[in-house]
Amino acid sequence: MSHFTVLTLGSRGDVAPFLALGAGLVGAGHRVRLITFQDFGGEARVQGLDFHPIRGEMRGLLSGPSGMRLVDSGASVVRMSSSLQRMFKRLGDGIAEDLSSPKLLDTDLIVNQLPGALFGADLAERAGVPMVMAAVMPLAPTRLDPMLAFPSWPSIIPGYNLTTHWLAYQIAWQMMRPAINRWRVRGLGLKPLPRLGIWRTLQREKVPVLNAYSPHLSPPPADWGDHIHVTGAWFEDDRDWKAPEDLARFIELGRAPVYIGFGSMPIRDPRGTLQRIIEAVGRIGRRAVLQTGWSGIERDGLPENVFLAGAVPHSWLFPRMAAVVHHGGSGTTAAGVRAGIPSILAPFVFDQFFWGRRIARLGVGPEPIPHRWLTANRLADAITVSVSSQPMRERAAALGKRVREEKGVQGAIRLLQEYAERSAPKV
Repeated sequence: MSHFTVLTLGSRGDVAPFLALGAGLVGAGHRVRLITFQDFGGEARVQGLDFHPIRGEMRGLLSGPSGMRLVDSGASVVRMSSSLQRMFKRLGDGIAEDLSSPKLLDTDLIVNQLPGALFGADLAERAGVPMVMAAVMPLAPTRLDPMLAFPSWPSIIPGYNLTTHWLAYQIAWQMMRPAINRWRVRGLGLKPLPRLGIWRTLQREKVPVLNAYSPHLSPPPADWGDHIHVTGAWFEDDRDWKAPEDLARFIELGRAPVYIGFGSMPIRDPRGTLQRIIEAVGRIGRRAVLQTGWSGIERDGLPENVFLAGAVPHSWLFPRMAAVVHHGGSGTTAAGVRAGIPSILAPFVFDQFFWGRRIARLGVGPEPIPHRWLTANRLADAITVSVSSQPMRERAAALGKRVREEKGVQGAIRLLQEYAERSAPKV
C-alpha cells in the first residue's frame, strides 16, 4: 500500500477527475490525501480520501474583477496575462501557507495538477519523494503544436511551437515565483529556485505526466516521450444517483431535449443569455434542459419547453439528450463525447477553444461559437445541424463507443503504482 498526495486546484470540472482518481486509488487499497479548495471537502471525504483544504474557491476568483476580465478576454494569452497576474497574486501566499503543514510531508508520491509543477515540485523535494504531473488537457511541451491559447499560424517559424510552451511556463512561474521562493526558504527550509524556474529540470529528468483525456479526442504528438501518458478521461462513478421526478418526466414526455449549460463560467448578462437560448430553441421547436452552473439564471418565467435543472451528473443526463451545448471545459467535453451525441461548444477562454476545434475537426459537432458571439440565430442553426445530420450523429456515436471502452482511471492507477514502486526504498 502506498500513500499518494493529489494536489489540484480549479472549478468542479477541474477537480472532479482527481476525485475519481482518488476514489480509484482508495479502491485499490492505497491511502490518498486530496489537497484542493476547501469547498470540495465533503465530496473528498465521501470518497474515502483524507482532505487538506486550500482556503478559497474558484467561483470567487472567476466572479471577481480579474476573473471576469480573464473570461472576457477570449483565447489571447497576451490579454489573459494581466488578469491572470491579479488572480494568482491573490492565491500565491495563501496556497503556500496552507501547504506548510508538516503532515503533508508524510507521503510516498505527489500527483500535481498545477501548471509548471508549481508547489507540488517543492513539496516533493522537501519530502524526498517523486512527483508525477497530471493534466486534463494537452500541456506537455511539443515541437509539433503551440501551447494552447497561442496562435497556430506562426508555427512555420522554426522553434516557435516549443517557445510558446516555455513562455506559458514562464507566465505561470513568474506570477508565483515570489510566493514560492518565500515559502521554500521560510516554510520548507529549501533554497530559492532560480529566476527562470525548473523548466529545464522537468524536461531533462523526464518527469512523468498523466494526461486525463481520451487519445481518440486528442492524439498525443509524435515527439512526446514514453514518460508522457494519455490514459483516457477520469470519470466519476455516479451509478447510485437518482433523478428528480420532474426532470425524468420532462425528458420522457417527448423527443430527446438538448442540454445547454456553461459550467463554472460567470456570465455578465444571464438574463440576455437566457432570452437568446429561449428564442433559439423555440424557433426550431426543440426542448432544452438548462443547467445554470454559476450563471445566475433563475427558473421564473421559463417556457414549458425549457427545464431548469440543478446539479445533475453528466453521466446520467447526457446520454438522454439529442445534443449538448456547453462552454468546452475539458470535463464537460469528455462527458459529451462519451455520451455519443453531437456537441456544440461556446468557448469562453483558454483550452475551451482547443476542444471546440477538436470537436469540429472530428466531425462530431459544428464549428465552435465563441460565447461572446453567441446569438439566437447561430445557436438555433448549430442545434439544427447537430440533431439532423445523420453523418455527424453516426461519427459521434462511434467516438462515444470508443471512449466508453477506455479505462482511464485504471490506467492511471497502474502507472502510479509502477512509479511509486520504482522509487520505494529497497529493503
